[in-house]
Amino acid sequence: MKLRVSAVQYHLHTIGSFEEFAAQVTHYVKTAEEFEADFVLFPELFTTQLMSIGGGKKHPEALTIEELPAFTDSYKELFVSLARQTGMHIIGGTHIIEEKGRLYNTAYLFYPDGRIGEQRKLHITPTEVKEWNMQAGDALHIFDTDKGKIAILICYDIEFPEIVRMARARGADVIFCPSCTDDRHGFHRVRYTCHARTIENQIYVVTTGTIGSLPTVDFMRGNYGQAAVITPNDVPFPPGGLLAAGEINHDMVITADLDLSLLHQVREKGSVTTWRDRRTDLYTDWS
Repeated sequence: MKLRVSAVQYHLHTIGSFEEFAAQVTHYVKTAEEFEADFVLFPELFTTQLMSIGGGKKHPEALTIEELPAFTDSYKELFVSLARQTGMHIIGGTHIIEEKGRLYNTAYLFYPDGRIGEQRKLHITPTEVKEWNMQAGDALHIFDTDKGKIAILICYDIEFPEIVRMARARGADVIFCPSCTDDRHGFHRVRYTCHARTIENQIYVVTTGTIGSLPTVDFMRGNYGQAAVITPNDVPFPPGGLLAAGEINHDMVITADLDLSLLHQVREKGSVTTWRDRRTDLYTDWS
């Protein structure tokens, strides 16, 4: 089984309407469609760009995080339409939703047939808790697609090896990791742990982040990002486990082909067989 993936280095900048947001999203989706991608990944928290719209001329300051969920229906309608039109699976980055008075950082998988999958962020950073009062999700979901099983782990989630073990034990061969980091330290924490997860579990990880700046939106003023398609470190794959990578902090889309048969090959007879050799008599996958 082979699949083609695209990842968007989404350029955050101040906008004046939802229509501007929709036009930018459509541009990236159409770019991935031109490359005949099966999946396209947007970054974490990219819909905070909508907060920069503000409250009009009388209230030009940015919207608050509590006001962002008001865009949820429009956001979903946009991505459902684009997935249907293009025939691609679109991981719509993450968007903030509200449920029973609580805010959740939530990723969505938009299927070509109109279905929507949902994965809430499971591990919440101190900043998300302190500044935005974000709540943690309580379940890991594995998504069946016509190109195999995938999982979506959001930024900080990838830094916890246990949750990725669970995803692989439940059949996921590709982890999509939408991310949002404001400096090199945060970026490299996510990037290095993505590499570690591919080695530990002999899987692919596709990741991307926001770039640019939202000068009026607190905690989104700085962004440091780069998209990458990361592989296990073994002979069938590129040295360093890097299949594709964007230019850091550039507005662009990267694309690469994933061959799932290579994962099965290295799990059986690779230079190392880390998935097969795990000591489940000493520790469990909690699958």
